[in-house]
Amino acid sequence: MSIPTSGRPQDEPTRRYEAVPPTAAPPTVPASAPPVAPASTVPPRTETRLTVETGRFWAGAAATAFVAALVGVVGVIVLERILRIELVLRDPFGTGSAMGAYILGGVLVAVAAAALLQLLVLTTPRPRAFFGWILGLATVVATLLPLTWTDEAGSAIATGIVNLLIGIAVWSLLTGVLGWTVRRVAV
Repeated sequence: MSIPTSGRPQDEPTRRYEAVPPTAAPPTVPASAPPVAPASTVPPRTETRLTVETGRFWAGAAATAFVAALVGVVGVIVLERILRIELVLRDPFGTGSAMGAYILGGVLVAVAAAALLQLLVLTTPRPRAFFGWILGLATVVATLLPLTWTDEAGSAIATGIVNLLIGIAVWSLLTGVLGWTVRRVAV
């Protein structure tokens, strides 16, 4: 097998270009003139901080709570009513039904996450990164926790999937709301 060539003979010399003539020397400043410091074109640095448009942020948080509750309702309808998979729930609210627990739980999770996000924006550097990690880890815990409540793997996995979907919905919607309501202001 031969190595392809460009079609030119190997002994052809490399083409050489002429040297570029040097440009004219920069003008010299007479020795008697004192050096002039360039004027500063950079404005003085001002301190800034992040702030949230509170009304719009909490309107988005309320919409997020509504979506989180609906994700729980859809999960209960699909899993319990259609697929006949019993969900594994701890009902700390005393609602007496899986649907009621998911509605109330979804709303409370979204409101708590929104309050956490606003607190992080006002107090920490890189609030989105911290919020992502906190909510991500909380979602993992909520997804895995049903596996510790029962020996029925199918029910525990189904419950964990609903919890995972609620966590993803809350995280994605609140970070989107923050993108439209956060502002950098001078201090």
